[in-house]
Amino acid sequence: MSRLDSGIRRLLAQKHALEDAATRISRLSGCVMEFGLGNGRTYDHLREILPDRQIYVFDRQIAVHPDCEPPADRMFLGDLFETLPQAVSRLAGQAAMIHLDIGTGDKDASVTLVARAAPDLVRLLKTGGVVVSDQPVDHPSLAPLELPKGVKPGRIHMAVRL
Repeated sequence: MSRLDSGIRRLLAQKHALEDAATRISRLSGCVMEFGLGNGRTYDHLREILPDRQIYVFDRQIAVHPDCEPPADRMFLGDLFETLPQAVSRLAGQAAMIHLDIGTGDKDASVTLVARAAPDLVRLLKTGGVVVSDQPVDHPSLAPLELPKGVKPGRIHMAVRL
């Protein structure tokens, strides 16, 4: 498979998983958290599919298209392990959905990064809240969810907070 085909499949899996998660949380109040703002594509999609939700974003720096820049009071900028404790102290138990796209390009490093962040991510998530991630998020308080139809296992990961 070409890298282009792989990229298209990754983006489609991400889109379908986010839309599935949005449906799953439709009766659950709470904010949404976007870890790995990047150029703002998924943030923009989240704004479209969840227009009434506050969306908090996390990234080292802002490098988005001007139309996709989040409000300053909903941005956590800097190192993840400095901003994550700040978010937990402010927003513990308030997230209905968390989207993680914080991979480093190095599979082992990405898995380690997510494993290190998992306890704080769970603290942010409400019971019944959903995690959509580019890497598996293993934690005793999370149960894996079935992926949307047509999404290949391992392409994206979904879990619910017990």
